[in-house]
Amino acid sequence: MTSSPTRPSTMPPTNAPRMNLVVLDMAGTTVADDGLVELAFTAAAERLGEDPAAMIDYVRATMGESKISVFRHLLGGDETRAHQANLAFEEAYGTLVSEGRIAALPGAAGTIAALREQGRTVVLTTGFARVTQDAVLDALGWRDLVDLTLCPADTGGRGRPCPDMVLGALLRTGAVDDVRRTVVAGDTSYDMLSGVRAGAGIVAGVLTGAHDEAALRRHGATHVLASVAGLPAAIEAAEAAGGTGAGRGAATRPPSSRPPPRPR
Repeated sequence: MTSSPTRPSTMPPTNAPRMNLVVLDMAGTTVADDGLVELAFTAAAERLGEDPAAMIDYVRATMGESKISVFRHLLGGDETRAHQANLAFEEAYGTLVSEGRIAALPGAAGTIAALREQGRTVVLTTGFARVTQDAVLDALGWRDLVDLTLCPADTGGRGRPCPDMVLGALLRTGAVDDVRRTVVAGDTSYDMLSGVRAGAGIVAGVLTGAHDEAALRRHGATHVLASVAGLPAAIEAAEAAGGTGAGRGAATRPPSSRPPPRPR
């Protein structure tokens, strides 16, 4: 994989797209969720004798975060029980996938193909464990669809809202020489925070998943799109305007540290 030439960021290569690295979330952004995450969390909570109803608001608010981190919080920092719950979640989600209850969002595969045809490197990220991510990729036939896939364990264990997976995508692919030439897209407030904290030039929220436009903008979205299918055009428009998307349509106040619950 070839990196962009090293030169001042104000003078990007004229023969290649400036925004050469696109980091996409999976569930809710490129993969239809249809309540599977909540179903798996419910199964995990019940297996541990916990009340799912007491947990579900936090689960919705933290969509996009590493699942083990969510369980650590919900179970008061009990590491043993958190790992038991996370394993139960992964098993339940894997069962749902194996039953055929997983599908790509309309236009997602074509959008990824279009981004790569434009010369951009595409990376899929998730808050799931590697075993679950691989199960989803296999079920969709997406093993060869993108240049790289990452889960929290691949970048030191910290998931969103930390910037680690975005920065890991940059370091592993070498696709850009300036983090501002990175595009991050996702459906949750944590996706937005992760992109902002990584310094991405475009942080695009999509309305096909967990959080609404107000929450996405409040947590740093430079763009809010109906779906990921609008991303190639949004990137090209930003490039044609002579820069990245940072600042256009962004939040009017600094992102908070905790996303609000999803409206029901």
